[in-house]
Amino acid sequence: MRVWLQAFRLRTLPLSLACVAMAAFLAADRQKFDGLIFFLCCLTTVLLQILSNLANDYGDSVHGADHAGRRGPQRAVQSGAISAAQMRNAVLLFVVLCFISGLSLLAVAFGTRWQELLLFLALGVASILAAIGYTVGKKPYGYVGLGDFSVLIFFGFVGVMGSLYLFTNTFRWMDVLPALSCGLFSIGVLNINNMRDLESDRAAGKYSLPVRIGKRAAAWYQVIIMVTATASAVGFVLLNYRSPLQFIFLLTLPFQVEIAHGVVKLRSDELDPLLRKMALTTLAFVLFFGTGLLFSV
Repeated sequence: MRVWLQAFRLRTLPLSLACVAMAAFLAADRQKFDGLIFFLCCLTTVLLQILSNLANDYGDSVHGADHAGRRGPQRAVQSGAISAAQMRNAVLLFVVLCFISGLSLLAVAFGTRWQELLLFLALGVASILAAIGYTVGKKPYGYVGLGDFSVLIFFGFVGVMGSLYLFTNTFRWMDVLPALSCGLFSIGVLNINNMRDLESDRAAGKYSLPVRIGKRAAAWYQVIIMVTATASAVGFVLLNYRSPLQFIFLLTLPFQVEIAHGVVKLRSDELDPLLRKMALTTLAFVLFFGTGLLFSV
């Protein structure tokens, strides 16, 4: 059980829940929060994240990106703790669990409104395929540098605006701004991970963005990501201004500056501690943003 829990990579789960939390805060601000929908959103998101982590463990081991010289936590298949066949079975199990949880969520949110249900079912299937296809298959998109784009779509726009629609049954174009914030901060986590693994990824033929543009350019890309994410949230507040408390998320700026300084100054093999800081900063950003939204008058 301990080996499987390590393979689940539980430390990534708070980041995956950030987009659902952002949607829940936005829904609560409109008096549209629903506890059951929130629970099922969280459950489905957690299952998708674990599915992604297991598929990533399997795919990187098969393609050679996980090896003895790789920085960061040891992977289950590469270390031999879990066989490739066992991991494939676990991936299939979590695909089924994602379907069950996702269908339950859509049934609660939409009932017999089949058009919306089928549309969101398609988004759910796309999310499952994206979780698996990042490192699994003959041409995984994570190996050609498209991981950042996928994270923006699924952790940002689908994760926030899709979840928000389940609560409210409406779209507002201004909600693109907090969705963009979540997506960009999530890209920031992926980018630090890819900078840390730059050398091993290059050796394995995994052409992530840092491999393509180099560590220095990837570090400044990280800075641009965080500045744009914060600016997007500021823009949303200005469009919906009620109280200075809405800017409380700016309390995360010192942590963002610390992370930005670290990615610029540290070597790739020294970046692993910044991964946890970036994930926690993202979660804190969302919680502060939501607090400011709900308690402003």
